[in-house]
Amino acid sequence: MKILKVISRNSPLSIIQVKEALSFFSAFSYQLSTMQSFGDKNKQISLMDNIASDFFTRELDEAILRDEADIAVHSAKDLPYPLSPGLEIFALLEAFDKTDSLVSKNNRTLAQLPQGARVGTSSAARKREVLSYRPDLEIVSIRGTIEERIAQVDAGFVEALIVASCALQRLGLAHRAAEILPFQTHPLQGNLAIVGRKGRQSIRQLFASHDVRKRYGKVTLVGFGPGNPDLLTLGGDKALAKADIIFHDDLLDQSFLSRYPGEKAYVGKRKGHHHSSQDEINERLYRAAVSGKNTVRLKGGDPMIFARGREEIDYLQSRLVEVEVIPGISAGIALSAYTHIPLTHRGLSSSVAFVTGHSVENLQIPSADTLVYYMGGSNISTIAKKLIASGRPENTPAALVHNVSLPDQKTGFSSLKELQYTVIKNTIPVLIIVGEVVALENQQSHQQKVLITGTSNDTDYANVYHTPLIQIDKIEDDKDLQQAIQEIDTFDWIIFTSRYGVRYFFEAWNKTQSDIRNLAKIRIASVGKTTTCELNEHQVSPDFEPEIESAKSLVAYFQKENLKGKRILLPRSDKGLKYLSEELSKLGNQVVDIPVYRNTINKKAEKTDLAQFQKIIFSSPSGVEAFSEIYGEIPPGIQLIAKGETTEQKLKESCSGYAKEFSTHFH
Repeated sequence: MKILKVISRNSPLSIIQVKEALSFFSAFSYQLSTMQSFGDKNKQISLMDNIASDFFTRELDEAILRDEADIAVHSAKDLPYPLSPGLEIFALLEAFDKTDSLVSKNNRTLAQLPQGARVGTSSAARKREVLSYRPDLEIVSIRGTIEERIAQVDAGFVEALIVASCALQRLGLAHRAAEILPFQTHPLQGNLAIVGRKGRQSIRQLFASHDVRKRYGKVTLVGFGPGNPDLLTLGGDKALAKADIIFHDDLLDQSFLSRYPGEKAYVGKRKGHHHSSQDEINERLYRAAVSGKNTVRLKGGDPMIFARGREEIDYLQSRLVEVEVIPGISAGIALSAYTHIPLTHRGLSSSVAFVTGHSVENLQIPSADTLVYYMGGSNISTIAKKLIASGRPENTPAALVHNVSLPDQKTGFSSLKELQYTVIKNTIPVLIIVGEVVALENQQSHQQKVLITGTSNDTDYANVYHTPLIQIDKIEDDKDLQQAIQEIDTFDWIIFTSRYGVRYFFEAWNKTQSDIRNLAKIRIASVGKTTTCELNEHQVSPDFEPEIESAKSLVAYFQKENLKGKRILLPRSDKGLKYLSEELSKLGNQVVDIPVYRNTINKKAEKTDLAQFQKIIFSSPSGVEAFSEIYGEIPPGIQLIAKGETTEQKLKESCSGYAKEFSTHFH
């Protein structure tokens, strides 16, 4: 064997590390050359800044690639990730000490340092650790060789210094350590790495005997698919069968895992309910692998689609753990097969985009013909509104698919118009597919049964079952309303919040035989389209009708127009919310709030089997209350449609404790 050309940095510690590393191998001789790295030449640059990953290795790497050296010996924690193309790690040597030590004047411990003492470090992680113990200390960025840094302690520039214990021991300076610090250190601290050019197997083989990675287990990221065990690939099955430990979440068949002998570790993560954080999962995978376990990270769907697969790969590979990925069937692909909705179709869709709906702040609206939103259950309303704002027509077909491929899969056909105010329980995995391709299967929506709970059946749905849950009765003792009508010329506004308010107001009006022209000088507000239609029946057109049917919209109009000091008549239900009259009064108006009809539960309502329905429509908050009293919990898997923002809010409140799937506000 020829003499190996070895290169290292020219610091005393680096030279000692070469001697230590190569002392394990007696089968060859070597010739050492040293050089300064970019990091050595630029000590004014703080390591706490966003430095290049090859800050300490670049020049050495280039020398190897130019064939000026056969190998380089590095502190493993200084290695760039990924390595420069053309290089590989021939061996990772065992670390004899991974701790940090405190070097200080008069050998004071961290607890003994005076308040406000200056502590030197070259690491942002060490800075965080120190301040977690002693937030009163001042952290100073310090660079240079170990000897140069210790000299700054002795000179009083800093009161203390944090340094790797192994560096002190290698330099014969272990006596300078005041204490070993209880800090979490870099996973490769203390390890030495031998790096060479790829393809030089004869040289690599020289170092194989002491490569600690031989004892490591491999981590395999396995995609389980959308939930149906039949969709697990053969490769995934083989990996699970060989696994010593399986880290799994709850988006798959738990009982299916019992067939595999490996230890099971649950690391489920759903919005608002994280059994383990991603950082904790990464660390547990790493610890399992370095302990020698053949490790599987089992993920729903595909590991590389909205599954943080690359984050886990980077975490593990940067710590020199081998990673393999076995793909799975992503839920967005399975959706198409299990609903028969094609993602592309000649003449309708030539492009498809998979989009995360998890964050409304970063929500993307691609221009693709077909859109599939993952993790959008809690943001359906925002997604729909943004799609419409971006130019998609309100009548664009959409579908909500829950538990794709599982026996309880549910598909709800809808439109962007219906989805504008949707609420879905956070723990429910729902996919949203939007595009004209949905219409190919949308004939199913005409077969969907719809339950109407309001007093009237004024919908466009084909398969409707109407069972009013509330009963409307006129308040016969209407002397307050009669009095208000006689004084009608004292009012500036009349606000109608329902068709029944209109109906019973005009019944009282007709009793007085008042001339309809007496309303000409009074401004009329209608809460929405249905109320406006009732007004039109009495030859009255409102002066204002909000785009969104809600009391909040009426209040917002009065605020915008700065309407104050007005006398307002408000004919309403006996259960009408006080919000409108209270807010208008706060603006400085006088509100005459008169109940004109009673809203009660319909005791004669026929209770039906809700399992047969795909949609339930609510037209008032009292209807939501009546439903809860008659049926109890709102069942899962049914799209709930609320007419009006107040009804929508009531529906949200009623559903907050229930396992609901779809809740929609619809104009």
